[in-house]
Amino acid sequence: MTSSQPTKPVHSSGTFTLGTSDPMTVYRLGFGAMRVTGAGIWGDPPDRDEATRVIREAVDLGVDFIDTADSYGPFVSEDLLREALHTGNASDPYRGVIIATKGGLTRQGPDQWASVGRPEYLRQCVRMSLRRLGVDRIDLWQLHRIDPQVPEDEQFGVIKEMQDEGLIRHVGLSEVSIEELERARKVMEIVSVQNLFHAGLRQSEPLLDHCTEQGVGFIPWFPLGNRALVAPDGPLAQIAASHDCTPAQVALAWLLQRSPVMLPIPGTGSMDHLRENCDAALVTLNAAAMKELETAPDVA
Repeated sequence: MTSSQPTKPVHSSGTFTLGTSDPMTVYRLGFGAMRVTGAGIWGDPPDRDEATRVIREAVDLGVDFIDTADSYGPFVSEDLLREALHTGNASDPYRGVIIATKGGLTRQGPDQWASVGRPEYLRQCVRMSLRRLGVDRIDLWQLHRIDPQVPEDEQFGVIKEMQDEGLIRHVGLSEVSIEELERARKVMEIVSVQNLFHAGLRQSEPLLDHCTEQGVGFIPWFPLGNRALVAPDGPLAQIAASHDCTPAQVALAWLLQRSPVMLPIPGTGSMDHLRENCDAALVTLNAAAMKELETAPDVA
């Protein structure tokens, strides 16, 4: 890390361009807006004003890619993003910040999620996200899960219809296999996938490698893993000490160096953790650290 900290450390993460038609270029280290809600991703955050400040500070630190979902709260995260960032300017409502959202999961209570992929429900998800975010078109809308109870072609078909109607700019998928991704790509361009992936849990590595080959953005959710992975005395502690950074910064730096299509979105409701996460863009792991992390055992 440098001795003089830049005011926008996220810019050191480099950029990635999503899509080939009407492309969007973003800085690779983004912000996940799931944790600006209550416990169990349910209800309002403990301190709504602090959550708003964290969101604004993320942008001030250089973040221009924020990931949310209608199910976070539900609705709380999208509402907070509008409250914190919306400018009221119809031509540039979020000052150039790309707001990616998701739909297709319903909520029954804290930590409870259920897929609903019926076309009429997905259309409702998009319409309501447009209203909550205060935009005419969603820059990146992601299917939160493919509903196994609804034919894939019906789910993909209605998403493509909404894209053709101008409601969605780009389409992404979440928690999919290579085969599911390729079936969706036969219907429409898929610019990103979002799967569980971090230094201690790499079951989606074949999908990541496929996305790298195909130029599809890979958004690893839960990028810091569990507390054991990034604990001060955890498996990343020795690497962190040798690089004068924290274990959490090692976890994020590894992701950024693992693939040029990687778009980590660490989320937090803490100002201190936000700054720590953003400063991870300043960390460059040496070859020995990268090799050690490639062969590290899974820590779920």
